This record gives sequence, C-alpha cells and structure tokens, in this order.
Amino acid sequence: MAGAPPPLSLAGVHHVALIGSDYARSKRFYTEVLGLAVVNETWRAERQSYKLDLALPDGTQIELFSFPEAPPRPSYPEACGLRHLALRVDDLEACLRTLAVHGVAAEPVRTDPFTGCPFTFIADPDGLPIELVGPLPQ
Repeated sequence: MAGAPPPLSLAGVHHVALIGSDYARSKRFYTEVLGLAVVNETWRAERQSYKLDLALPDGTQIELFSFPEAPPRPSYPEACGLRHLALRVDDLEACLRTLAVHGVAAEPVRTDPFTGCPFTFIADPDGLPIELVGPLPQ
C-alpha cells in the first residue's frame, strides 16, 4: 500500500471572483471607495458582461464580473459557500473614517478572541460581507 500523496505546494491566494448586480456601482465601490487598482477591464460581448481585474497592494487580485440577471447571493441567514471576504488593513480607524466619508456603514469594531486583532464588517453594494482586519494592538 502506497503512502499518502504529498501535500500541495500552495503559494497564496491569487484572486477572488465576485459578481456585481450593477457593474458601474460595484466598480466605483471597489476602485473609489476601497481603492483597489485596475489591472485590466474587458467587455465580453459574447456574455454581455464585463470582467474587471483589480489588485490589492500584496498582488492578490479581485475579479469583478457583471452578468445580465445574475441571481441574488443568499447571505442572511448565512448560506453554505463563501462566507465573507476579509481584507487586511494597516489602520482600521483610518479606514473607517474614509468609509464614513463615502457613506459606507460599518459594524462596531470587535476584537477577535483567537488572534487579538481588531475587526469589523462592511458590505459591498450587493450586500457581500467584507471583513476589515486591523493589525495586532501594540
């Protein structure tokens, strides 16, 4: 009997794919509010949809798609599948002040009992929960 196969050699997260119900609204949120850089924007005529590649500073990407008449994502009560997108931030309080200027509401900041990091949740224009995780307190 052969031994267990070797573990995969994963290097990190390459991208997360999201579908927005209103492409222009979602593009504005992810680029102007969250400040992600546009890597590439493609109109896919055969699908009547856009694909927008966005980059975080560490190189991780978010692919933002638009599809005509995409069904809504069940979120509350929480459904099986992707629970939320978590983004690491250097200064949680500064992020919250900037989000408030853009009219984005955040839940009260809490402390993760396992990591000790402060965190909160916001929602994208379609209600996708986005967790903002601050650094460990000094």
